[in-house]
Amino acid sequence: MFKFKKYSKSLLCLSLVFMLVGCGQNTKKNEQTTQQEPIKRTEMLMGTVISVTLYDSTDETILDKVFDKVKNLEETLSINEAGTEVDKINENAGIEPVKVSDDTMEVVKEGLYYSDLSHGKFDITIGPLVKLWNIPDRPTEDIPTQDEIDAVLPLTNYKDVVVDENNKTVFLTRPGMMLDLGGIAKGYTADVISKMLTNEGVKSAIIDLGGNIFAHGEKVSGDAWKIGIQNPFSTRGEIVGAISTKNKSIVTSGVYERYIEVNGVKYHHILNPETGYPYENNIAGITIISDKSTTGDALSTSVFALGVDEGIKFVEGLDGVDAIFVTKDNGIYLTSGIKDNFELRNDNFKVMN
Repeated sequence: MFKFKKYSKSLLCLSLVFMLVGCGQNTKKNEQTTQQEPIKRTEMLMGTVISVTLYDSTDETILDKVFDKVKNLEETLSINEAGTEVDKINENAGIEPVKVSDDTMEVVKEGLYYSDLSHGKFDITIGPLVKLWNIPDRPTEDIPTQDEIDAVLPLTNYKDVVVDENNKTVFLTRPGMMLDLGGIAKGYTADVISKMLTNEGVKSAIIDLGGNIFAHGEKVSGDAWKIGIQNPFSTRGEIVGAISTKNKSIVTSGVYERYIEVNGVKYHHILNPETGYPYENNIAGITIISDKSTTGDALSTSVFALGVDEGIKFVEGLDGVDAIFVTKDNGIYLTSGIKDNFELRNDNFKVMN
């Protein structure tokens, strides 16, 4: 769930989840260069730090349009502001369908697709459970009781969402249900921005939504972007390795970004819709590399839930998707399509496969 409230230092650190490594736009030797300075804009939106850097354009109006669209999506998809479309859907759960915009319809449809693909491990109706745990802002020094969890578990089931594309409505069939699109909204937003940049003729840009990176196009020189993958145990932008990529989304999900600690036990924010508790496995962080950021956003949760072995099998069965797993014992596991691309940059970690 992305929250639209005050921004803490932890949120600011999220913008360092990925580092652009060797991002200079130098042309090849002996080539004449007309390279201009990149233009960049950074704002706090959608509960995180969003920045867009254009390397082959100096047109500030493009950035104006991009951030106007992001603000529009925030005002449409937030569950924490009264009157947004998602808020209206939740308020009318079990009562009546709600008319929605094309953006909300598309995000809900994408969310339902990935909920089904993951067999509910990623579930856009997890709102009541997320609200109950309220990680990392839980005001009490305990965790929810089993009775409290049991009370909201029946409200989490993506199959109880009815989408009527003809009438452009979304309906939650049970009172108390809540959509929470935070597990997919940043990815959708990155995809929208990338399409806008393409329409504006931009071929070289970095889109960063709180660490959800979209390496739009390629460097002005024609080279691939070098993207660093953050050490999930560090909040200072320290990386474990790097990959080279063109026109790809790089999305991460980790257990050390958002959590609460009760009686010496850490409870992270990636919740299991079946048990009502955080998923338990050996993964500290997972990175999904894909053509669409929507895909990466949804799969970063789904694949995390599967663990390393099953997660690798699942990703290997998908077209155009790769994954990097970092485990709690400093191991790194790679899917086949990324093995020859990944460059280890931290001696404290070891590639295990």
